[in-house]
Amino acid sequence: MEKKAAIVQSNYIPWKGYFDLINLVDEFILYDDMQYTKRDWRNRNRIKTPNGLLWLTVPVIVKDRFFQKIKDTIVSDRNWNIKHWKTITANYSKTQHFFEYRGLFENLYLGMDEINLSSINFKFINAICEILGIRTSLSQSMDYNLCEGKTERLVDLCRQVGATEYISGPSAKNYIDEELFRKKGITLRYMDYSGYPEYTQLFGPFEHNVSIIDLIFNEGAYAPNYLKSF
Repeated sequence: MEKKAAIVQSNYIPWKGYFDLINLVDEFILYDDMQYTKRDWRNRNRIKTPNGLLWLTVPVIVKDRFFQKIKDTIVSDRNWNIKHWKTITANYSKTQHFFEYRGLFENLYLGMDEINLSSINFKFINAICEILGIRTSLSQSMDYNLCEGKTERLVDLCRQVGATEYISGPSAKNYIDEELFRKKGITLRYMDYSGYPEYTQLFGPFEHNVSIIDLIFNEGAYAPNYLKSF
């Protein structure tokens, strides 16, 4: 029986391509045993505003920038969620579908009591998958036994979930050992993030690289029509 898997670090309210990848596979593993990286997508993402793109950043404590894992990273300000929701409301209240999803996102933000970054990201990703109608199984790397070796670990995680095909992000081409996948009989493919159609969007020139919430608030139930995997 064929089964597709992807293994990616968790992101905060990721862009549409992230959810396209989730929808393409049967098992999506949040790879938060990896090192936390500053000024990356782990704890921040962008939204559109009348004054241009704005970063929404979950403030976190970084004790050791060389050895701190994503799963061990915690927030430094317990009120970040309130601030983010106020900012989102201020900039998206005039979109066509904001009020359809307001209650869901408001409950998600204001009810967020997690202090661990991995748990925060997981809750948002899982909730957004439900909105988009994505039925992929989500799990976390800490749920599995992890072996040593960058590519070896990916191959072994695929083995543990019974995957016959692995879909990787394109940037992994720089380090992934494709031969290890071939030896285990696992088909390796790379995600293609090009060719996304534009959708209705407020505030100036169209921007693809923003959080998925921009697509949801602007297109509502039609949001999946702008993802290539649907």
